[in-house]
Amino acid sequence: MASAFGHAALGATLGTLLLPNRLHRRYWLAVACCAALPDIDALGYKLGVPYASLWGHRGITHSLLAAAVVAAIGLAIRLLSQPNQRPPAGRLALLLFLATASHGLLDAMTTGGLGVAFFSPWDQERYFFGLRPIQVSPIGIKAFFSGRGLRVIASECLWIGVPCLLALALRQLAYPKAARVRPSA
Repeated sequence: MASAFGHAALGATLGTLLLPNRLHRRYWLAVACCAALPDIDALGYKLGVPYASLWGHRGITHSLLAAAVVAAIGLAIRLLSQPNQRPPAGRLALLLFLATASHGLLDAMTTGGLGVAFFSPWDQERYFFGLRPIQVSPIGIKAFFSGRGLRVIASECLWIGVPCLLALALRQLAYPKAARVRPSA
């Protein structure tokens, strides 16, 4: 798996690109969390859930179905926001779906694990992409803050961070005023 930092960086970038108005910056944080959310299945290790099972790591929580469910829940929560601070429903749904689905995409580009069950629960096949440049992150906080964890961060800076920064820079060049819109007091 990519680290929570890598997933969150991509999620926040997607949030900034699809909801550029600073009025919606709390959604940037929400989609950063959605991008890391599928790794909730790592709790299964503590509960004895087999890695390769439907509920195991990179199983159903990493599926496109799970991304759609997160998007639907996010839309329902959107209704609790003040009307003048709500992003457009379609754009928010797309953003939540893409942020959550991006988790599996990054994991399918890592150097380890069993692959990602994108089409779970209907298809239990685990998939990787042909291009797998992202170093797989160790599981656990102690293991992450080690030499191996530092190599993962370096890998993610190159393969996640640089593309995110390029996308943000291109967005700023294409729409220089969009990021400057401020909420009215």
